[in-house]
Amino acid sequence: MVQIHDWVKSTFDPDADLEINKIFRMAVKQGCSDIHLQVGRPPIFRIRGTLTPLDMPALTESQMIKLTFPMMDQRNLDIFHRDGGADFSKVVDYKGEPWRFRVNLLTQMGKVGMVARKVERSIPPFEKLYLPPVMEDLCKYDQGMVLLAGVTGSGKSTTIASMLDWINRNMNRHILTIEDPIEFVYTPDKCLINQREIGMDVIDFHVAMKHAVREDPDIMLVGEMRDQETFETAIHAAETGHLVFGTIHASNAPGTIARIIDLFPAAMHNAVRAAIAMNMKAIVGQKLLKTIVDQPGRVPIVEVMKFNPTVRKLVMEGEDEKLSGAIRIGREEGMQLFNDSLYDFVTRELISREAAFEVSPNIEELKMKLKGIEVKGPSIL
Repeated sequence: MVQIHDWVKSTFDPDADLEINKIFRMAVKQGCSDIHLQVGRPPIFRIRGTLTPLDMPALTESQMIKLTFPMMDQRNLDIFHRDGGADFSKVVDYKGEPWRFRVNLLTQMGKVGMVARKVERSIPPFEKLYLPPVMEDLCKYDQGMVLLAGVTGSGKSTTIASMLDWINRNMNRHILTIEDPIEFVYTPDKCLINQREIGMDVIDFHVAMKHAVREDPDIMLVGEMRDQETFETAIHAAETGHLVFGTIHASNAPGTIARIIDLFPAAMHNAVRAAIAMNMKAIVGQKLLKTIVDQPGRVPIVEVMKFNPTVRKLVMEGEDEKLSGAIRIGREEGMQLFNDSLYDFVTRELISREAAFEVSPNIEELKMKLKGIEVKGPSIL
């Protein structure tokens, strides 16, 4: 149990408006990545990947409502009551500095709950995130689409922020982000940067994308590919000369193709495959894994699938089961499988073998790789 500090305990009053700010400030102080609030339990922090409850009473239903509802404006209140949940950003001042959180207010079992993720104030470069060198190459395309795939909490947003900030520091471009909500705030360097938040700056994603074509962007961040309309709009932007970045919930890079296809009716599947094959530049799959050292606390396990002629052909022809093999033979181009990333971190003594085996998609192959035996995959011909 985290012992809540006297200065928080003595002033904590769930019945007061914006008392929740004290919990947010406590999270910053404790180095917490995520805050969980649930009726019937005390606040819970995720610290270095571990869920840790605060040493304080469980929250009641009325306390939860009085804590969380004052954070929302009328738009988000309407969305919450209509959809059973709402996403928004929140900024809290701590020791004279602003800290941004990405907040999801939800309903579960008929009760209000909250999950908030702290957004780091500075955007770390690739090397500090322990990302592979090929990530720099993925920032240099003139047009097309680059997707980051992974589950919630896999670090997708941080990786994309690092990519956009690399472009900002090295290239003369106009970057336009359309986010719901804004997470990382960029400081313009060599780039002109416009960040638009759904609800605050523009009514919805459709209108934002309609405006985008008139705003002369070179590079666009369109957030999460949640539905058919979002993907269609994003792929159209890629077709018309923009470099588009986005995220998608998928377990790995090859599996992302099926995830996209499932957004569309069967009659459109061939056309969607053709659009993906022609316009996708790369898909990066990512997972976060705890380390066995103090710093860094976690590292990204990364799979990279670049769209070379072989990958494009397999996607076009619907042979997704062969994509892992195409990644394996594309290593000279910077591609890599999850096992390649796991092998690298194990040999650098940043993660344990046990942790690597637990998340490996092919444990036997990883074991042989660690013994110095390179496994050849099945033919993709």
